[in-house]
Amino acid sequence: MANGSRGSRQAAWEFFGAELKRRREDAGFSQSVLGARVFVSGGYIGQFEQAIRRPQLDVAQRIDEVLQTDGFFERLWRKLIKEQPFTDYFAHVAELERLATEICEFEPALVPGLLQTPEYARALYESSNPFVTDEYIEEQLRARMDRTLLLKDATRPLYWAILHETALCVPVGGPDTMADQLDHLLVMARERKALLQVLPFAAGAHTRMGKMMKLMEFDDAPPTVYTEGVSSGTLLDEPAVVKRVRASYDLLRAVALSPEASLALINSVSEDYRTCASTP
Repeated sequence: MANGSRGSRQAAWEFFGAELKRRREDAGFSQSVLGARVFVSGGYIGQFEQAIRRPQLDVAQRIDEVLQTDGFFERLWRKLIKEQPFTDYFAHVAELERLATEICEFEPALVPGLLQTPEYARALYESSNPFVTDEYIEEQLRARMDRTLLLKDATRPLYWAILHETALCVPVGGPDTMADQLDHLLVMARERKALLQVLPFAAGAHTRMGKMMKLMEFDDAPPTVYTEGVSSGTLLDEPAVVKRVRASYDLLRAVALSPEASLALINSVSEDYRTCASTP
Protein backbone atom coordinates (compact mmCIF):
# COMPACT_ATOMS: atom_id res chain seq x y z
CA MET A 1 0.00 0.00 0.00
CA ALA A 2 1.41 3.36 -0.98
CA ASN A 3 2.37 5.86 1.67
CA GLY A 4 0.26 8.44 -0.16
CA SER A 5 -2.82 6.29 0.27
CA ARG A 6 -2.20 5.95 4.00
CA GLY A 7 -1.66 9.70 4.28
CA SER A 8 -4.89 10.44 2.46
CA ARG A 9 -6.89 8.18 4.77
CA GLN A 10 -5.23 9.73 7.83
CA ALA A 11 -6.15 13.20 6.58
CA ALA A 12 -9.75 12.03 6.15
CA TRP A 13 -9.86 10.79 9.75
CA GLU A 14 -8.35 14.09 10.88
CA PHE A 15 -11.29 15.79 9.16
CA PHE A 16 -13.63 13.45 11.07
CA GLY A 17 -11.94 14.49 14.32
CA ALA A 18 -12.00 18.20 13.49
CA GLU A 19 -15.71 18.03 12.70
CA LEU A 20 -16.38 16.13 15.92
CA LYS A 21 -14.57 18.78 17.94
CA ARG A 22 -16.34 21.66 16.18
CA ARG A 23 -19.81 20.18 16.58
CA ARG A 24 -19.15 19.11 20.17
CA GLU A 25 -18.07 22.63 21.11
CA ASP A 26 -21.04 24.12 19.23
CA ALA A 27 -23.28 21.91 21.38
CA GLY A 28 -21.55 23.17 24.53
CA PHE A 29 -20.24 19.74 25.58
CA SER A 30 -16.86 18.99 27.10
CA GLN A 31 -15.09 15.83 25.99
CA SER A 32 -16.03 14.20 29.30
CA VAL A 33 -19.71 15.08 28.97
CA LEU A 34 -19.94 13.82 25.39
CA GLY A 35 -18.02 10.68 26.32
CA ALA A 36 -20.43 9.92 29.17
CA ARG A 37 -23.41 10.32 26.85
CA VAL A 38 -22.01 7.96 24.19
CA PHE A 39 -20.62 5.49 26.75
CA VAL A 40 -16.89 6.04 26.23
CA SER A 41 -14.37 8.03 28.25
CA GLY A 42 -13.64 11.69 27.66
CA GLY A 43 -10.11 10.62 26.78
CA TYR A 44 -11.47 8.50 23.95
CA ILE A 45 -13.35 11.52 22.57
CA GLY A 46 -10.08 13.44 22.64
CA GLN A 47 -8.31 10.66 20.77
CA PHE A 48 -11.09 10.58 18.16
CA GLU A 49 -10.73 14.33 17.69
CA GLN A 50 -6.96 14.01 17.24
CA ALA A 51 -7.36 11.05 14.84
CA ILE A 52 -5.29 8.91 17.19
CA ARG A 53 -8.04 6.35 17.55
CA ARG A 54 -11.05 5.71 15.35
CA PRO A 55 -14.52 5.11 16.75
CA GLN A 56 -16.49 1.99 16.07
CA LEU A 57 -19.75 2.27 14.17
CA ASP A 58 -22.03 2.17 17.21
CA VAL A 59 -20.06 5.03 18.79
CA ALA A 60 -20.37 7.13 15.62
CA GLN A 61 -24.11 6.46 15.64
CA ARG A 62 -24.47 7.51 19.27
CA ILE A 63 -22.47 10.68 18.59
CA ASP A 64 -24.98 11.55 15.87
CA GLU A 65 -27.84 11.00 18.31
CA VAL A 66 -26.33 13.13 21.08
CA LEU A 67 -25.10 15.96 18.84
CA GLN A 68 -28.20 15.73 16.61
CA THR A 69 -26.09 15.67 13.46
CA ASP A 70 -28.61 13.74 11.33
CA GLY A 71 -26.35 10.74 10.64
CA PHE A 72 -23.35 12.81 9.53
CA PHE A 73 -20.75 10.90 11.54
CA GLU A 74 -22.22 7.50 10.65
CA ARG A 75 -22.14 8.33 6.94
CA LEU A 76 -18.59 9.66 7.17
CA TRP A 77 -17.50 6.61 9.18
CA ARG A 78 -18.97 4.24 6.57
CA LYS A 79 -17.25 6.09 3.74
CA LEU A 80 -13.85 6.03 5.44
CA ILE A 81 -14.12 2.38 6.47
CA LYS A 82 -15.16 1.43 2.92
CA GLU A 83 -11.87 2.89 1.71
CA GLN A 84 -9.88 0.73 4.12
CA PRO A 85 -7.95 -2.22 2.64
CA PHE A 86 -9.31 -4.45 5.43
CA THR A 87 -12.75 -5.88 6.07
CA ASP A 88 -15.01 -3.68 8.20
CA TYR A 89 -14.68 -5.82 11.30
CA PHE A 90 -10.87 -5.82 11.16
CA ALA A 91 -10.10 -2.25 10.10
CA HIS A 92 -10.25 -0.89 13.64
CA VAL A 93 -8.03 -3.71 14.90
CA ALA A 94 -5.38 -2.87 12.32
CA GLU A 95 -5.38 0.71 13.56
CA LEU A 96 -5.07 -0.37 17.19
CA GLU A 97 -2.08 -2.57 16.33
CA ARG A 98 -0.20 0.59 15.37
CA LEU A 99 -0.98 2.19 18.73
CA ALA A 100 -0.34 -0.83 20.94
CA THR A 101 2.62 -1.01 23.27
CA GLU A 102 2.24 -4.79 23.62
CA ILE A 103 0.54 -7.42 21.47
CA CYS A 104 0.05 -11.01 22.57
CA GLU A 105 -1.71 -13.44 20.28
CA PHE A 106 -2.52 -17.09 19.84
CA GLU A 107 -3.23 -18.80 16.53
CA PRO A 108 -4.56 -22.37 16.55
CA ALA A 109 -3.89 -23.24 12.89
CA LEU A 110 -2.01 -20.48 11.04
CA VAL A 111 1.06 -18.32 11.30
CA PRO A 112 -0.20 -14.95 12.66
CA GLY A 113 -0.65 -12.25 10.03
CA LEU A 114 2.07 -10.01 11.46
CA LEU A 115 4.60 -12.81 10.93
CA GLN A 116 3.56 -14.04 7.49
CA THR A 117 5.79 -13.97 4.41
CA PRO A 118 4.32 -12.76 1.09
CA GLU A 119 4.32 -16.28 -0.39
CA TYR A 120 2.59 -17.79 2.64
CA ALA A 121 -0.02 -15.01 2.73
CA ARG A 122 -0.62 -15.32 -1.01
CA ALA A 123 -1.26 -19.05 -0.68
CA LEU A 124 -3.81 -18.37 2.07
CA TYR A 125 -5.63 -15.73 0.04
CA GLU A 126 -5.72 -17.88 -3.09
CA SER A 127 -7.03 -20.92 -1.24
CA SER A 128 -9.80 -18.97 0.49
CA ASN A 129 -10.74 -16.84 -2.54
CA PRO A 130 -10.63 -19.18 -5.57
CA PHE A 131 -12.91 -17.02 -7.76
CA VAL A 132 -11.54 -13.52 -7.20
CA THR A 133 -9.29 -11.58 -9.56
CA ASP A 134 -5.52 -11.37 -9.33
CA GLU A 135 -5.92 -7.65 -8.63
CA TYR A 136 -7.98 -8.43 -5.52
CA ILE A 137 -5.35 -10.88 -4.28
CA GLU A 138 -2.59 -8.32 -4.82
CA GLU A 139 -4.56 -5.64 -2.96
CA GLN A 140 -5.10 -7.92 0.01
CA LEU A 141 -1.48 -9.01 -0.05
CA ARG A 142 -0.21 -5.41 -0.02
CA ALA A 143 -2.41 -4.64 2.97
CA ARG A 144 -1.16 -7.71 4.85
CA MET A 145 2.48 -6.96 4.13
CA ASP A 146 1.98 -3.34 5.14
CA ARG A 147 0.83 -4.58 8.54
CA THR A 148 3.97 -6.68 8.97
CA LEU A 149 6.12 -3.53 8.78
CA LEU A 150 4.91 -2.77 12.28
CA LEU A 151 7.37 -5.27 13.77
CA LYS A 152 10.28 -3.76 11.85
CA ASP A 153 9.72 -0.25 13.17
CA ALA A 154 11.99 1.13 15.87
CA THR A 155 8.92 1.93 17.99
CA ARG A 156 7.39 -1.53 17.51
CA PRO A 157 5.29 -3.00 20.31
CA LEU A 158 6.43 -5.90 22.46
CA TYR A 159 5.13 -8.86 20.48
CA TRP A 160 4.50 -12.33 21.90
CA ALA A 161 2.95 -15.05 19.71
CA ILE A 162 1.95 -18.59 20.58
CA LEU A 163 1.40 -20.90 17.61
CA HIS A 164 -0.13 -24.33 17.80
CA GLU A 165 2.06 -27.02 16.24
CA THR A 166 -0.68 -27.37 13.63
CA ALA A 167 0.53 -24.12 12.08
CA LEU A 168 3.93 -25.69 11.46
CA CYS A 169 2.61 -28.90 9.96
CA VAL A 170 -0.01 -27.73 7.46
CA PRO A 171 1.97 -27.19 4.21
CA VAL A 172 0.51 -23.86 3.12
CA GLY A 173 1.84 -23.10 -0.36
CA GLY A 174 4.04 -26.20 -0.45
CA PRO A 175 7.39 -27.22 1.08
CA ASP A 176 9.47 -24.28 -0.21
CA THR A 177 6.95 -21.71 0.97
CA MET A 178 6.68 -23.35 4.37
CA ALA A 179 10.43 -23.61 4.80
CA ASP A 180 10.81 -19.91 3.97
CA GLN A 181 7.97 -19.04 6.33
CA LEU A 182 9.45 -20.98 9.23
CA ASP A 183 12.89 -19.53 8.57
CA HIS A 184 11.29 -16.08 8.75
CA LEU A 185 9.90 -16.94 12.17
CA LEU A 186 13.40 -17.88 13.29
CA VAL A 187 14.83 -14.61 12.02
CA MET A 188 12.15 -12.54 13.75
CA ALA A 189 12.79 -14.33 17.03
CA ARG A 190 16.58 -14.17 16.79
CA GLU A 191 16.44 -10.46 15.97
CA ARG A 192 14.28 -10.04 19.09
CA LYS A 193 11.37 -8.60 17.14
CA ALA A 194 9.06 -11.33 18.37
CA LEU A 195 8.96 -13.81 21.23
CA LEU A 196 7.60 -17.11 19.95
CA GLN A 197 6.30 -20.23 21.61
CA VAL A 198 4.83 -23.38 20.11
CA LEU A 199 1.96 -25.23 21.73
CA PRO A 200 2.76 -28.87 20.89
CA PHE A 201 0.31 -31.60 20.00
CA ALA A 202 1.47 -33.36 23.17
CA ALA A 203 -0.11 -30.60 25.26
CA GLY A 204 -3.50 -32.07 24.40
CA ALA A 205 -6.63 -30.12 25.32
CA HIS A 206 -6.06 -26.49 26.21
CA THR A 207 -7.93 -23.34 27.18
CA ARG A 208 -8.23 -21.89 23.65
CA MET A 209 -9.20 -24.93 21.58
CA GLY A 210 -9.74 -23.68 18.01
CA LYS A 211 -10.01 -20.05 19.08
CA MET A 212 -7.60 -17.31 18.03
CA MET A 213 -7.13 -14.24 20.19
CA LYS A 214 -5.16 -11.02 20.16
CA LEU A 215 -4.53 -9.03 23.32
CA MET A 216 -3.39 -5.41 22.95
CA GLU A 217 -2.21 -2.96 25.61
CA PHE A 218 -1.75 0.80 25.29
CA ASP A 219 -0.09 3.64 27.15
CA ASP A 220 -3.21 5.77 27.49
CA ALA A 221 -6.18 3.46 26.93
CA PRO A 222 -7.63 0.27 28.41
CA PRO A 223 -6.36 -3.06 27.07
CA THR A 224 -8.47 -4.81 24.44
CA VAL A 225 -8.97 -8.35 23.21
CA TYR A 226 -9.88 -9.33 19.66
CA THR A 227 -11.33 -12.68 18.65
CA GLU A 228 -12.43 -13.80 15.21
CA GLY A 229 -15.02 -16.12 13.72
CA VAL A 230 -16.24 -16.83 10.19
CA SER A 231 -16.36 -13.46 8.38
CA SER A 232 -16.72 -11.71 11.72
CA GLY A 233 -14.63 -10.30 14.52
CA THR A 234 -15.24 -9.04 18.05
CA LEU A 235 -13.22 -6.33 19.77
CA LEU A 236 -13.77 -6.08 23.53
CA ASP A 237 -12.37 -3.80 26.22
CA GLU A 238 -14.64 -4.66 29.16
CA PRO A 239 -12.13 -5.12 32.01
CA ALA A 240 -13.55 -8.38 33.38
CA VAL A 241 -13.56 -9.98 29.92
CA VAL A 242 -10.02 -8.86 29.13
CA LYS A 243 -8.87 -10.17 32.51
CA ARG A 244 -10.35 -13.63 31.81
CA VAL A 245 -8.78 -13.77 28.37
CA ARG A 246 -5.42 -12.68 29.77
CA ALA A 247 -5.65 -15.52 32.30
CA SER A 248 -6.33 -18.02 29.51
CA TYR A 249 -3.30 -16.70 27.60
CA ASP A 250 -1.15 -17.19 30.70
CA LEU A 251 -2.34 -20.81 30.83
CA LEU A 252 -1.24 -21.26 27.21
CA ARG A 253 2.20 -19.87 28.05
CA ALA A 254 2.46 -22.36 30.89
CA VAL A 255 1.81 -25.43 28.71
CA ALA A 256 3.62 -24.26 25.56
CA LEU A 257 7.22 -25.15 24.82
CA SER A 258 9.85 -22.71 26.08
CA PRO A 259 11.03 -20.11 23.54
CA GLU A 260 14.29 -22.04 23.10
CA ALA A 261 12.55 -25.40 22.57
CA SER A 262 10.02 -23.74 20.29
CA LEU A 263 12.73 -22.34 18.00
CA ALA A 264 14.43 -25.74 17.91
CA LEU A 265 11.16 -27.35 16.80
CA ILE A 266 10.52 -24.67 14.18
CA ASN A 267 14.05 -25.14 12.84
CA SER A 268 13.62 -28.93 12.70
CA VAL A 269 10.34 -28.69 10.82
CA SER A 270 11.86 -26.17 8.41
CA GLU A 271 14.71 -28.56 7.65
CA ASP A 272 12.18 -31.33 6.98
CA TYR A 273 10.40 -29.07 4.47
CA ARG A 274 13.72 -28.25 2.80
CA THR A 275 14.49 -31.93 2.48
CA CYS A 276 11.06 -32.60 1.05
CA ALA A 277 11.40 -29.76 -1.46
CA SER A 278 14.76 -31.03 -2.71
CA THR A 279 13.63 -34.64 -3.07
CA PRO A 280 12.71 -35.53 -6.68
